[in-house]
Amino acid sequence: MMWSYRDRNHAGQVLAEELRRINIPGPSCLILAVPNGGVVVAEAVAQSLRADLDVIIVRKLQIPNNTEAGFGALTSFGNVILNDELVRSLRLDEKTIEHVIAKTRVQVSERQRAFSGLAGTSDPSGKDTILVDDGLASGYTMIAAVQSLTALSPASITVAVPTAHDTSVERVRPLVNHLVCPRIESGWSFAVAEAYEHWYDVPDSEVLEILNRFRR
Repeated sequence: MMWSYRDRNHAGQVLAEELRRINIPGPSCLILAVPNGGVVVAEAVAQSLRADLDVIIVRKLQIPNNTEAGFGALTSFGNVILNDELVRSLRLDEKTIEHVIAKTRVQVSERQRAFSGLAGTSDPSGKDTILVDDGLASGYTMIAAVQSLTALSPASITVAVPTAHDTSVERVRPLVNHLVCPRIESGWSFAVAEAYEHWYDVPDSEVLEILNRFRR
């Protein structure tokens, strides 16, 4: 399949139109982005919908010797989500899992310090909250974000992503009020980057620039 979006900004504009089509957001709306790539997508969504923007820090639990893949996720609220089936198939022992979790907690703390004063300042309680990322591969990162957010009692939770694997959609959809994804794919070779004509690793400096613009 060819790319669907020129870049993350274009993807955010498409998501905003899809959200409007199903009458989201409500009068009090908060966009929560998953850094780093999700922040660029979310900026376009928030600008189009005239909504507030903040971030929720989520890091995947990396599989040893395969840093591109994860066997779960951890959030800045401390939630840990494990892909139990994958953990069993990889035969990961408890000591290895605990080591990866501890390492990931350090990474999350570093992210919190990097965004200090600009992230995590919004209260989603009672608000229609939209979680945005640049795509869903396994879905476990988003599940961790959803579970963290649920504990904060938002009025509703919508997940909005430009592209996703169909199994991740099946995992996430039952946990939220709405899931918006214009491009859903199947197959073992799925990659989020394939949905974009222009793809790059978003640096912290760009995330900080975006957050600064929304704090002015």
